[in-house]
Amino acid sequence: MKRKERIKNLLNNEFSDFSLKIIDNSYKHKGHFNFNGENETHIKILLEKKSKHNVDRLKIHQKINKILKSEFNNGLHSLEIKIF
Repeated sequence: MKRKERIKNLLNNEFSDFSLKIIDNSYKHKGHFNFNGENETHIKILLEKKSKHNVDRLKIHQKINKILKSEFNNGLHSLEIKIF
């Protein structure tokens, strides 16, 4: 399973009250320090609330980073999180 799919599966379980989109931005970093732009190392996560309830953005960021710790340990280099 590719990294994007693993991340989506992990986050769907924890954030069912959000619409979720995972984007691989690795290609944008091709050539930086001889990086080839492959292997899903630069990921952008878009979360959109399904409800009107307020959310604690910091806690969401912390939770996502904790959930994805094993991905960081296995090649994930960059994570961008946007919450709408």
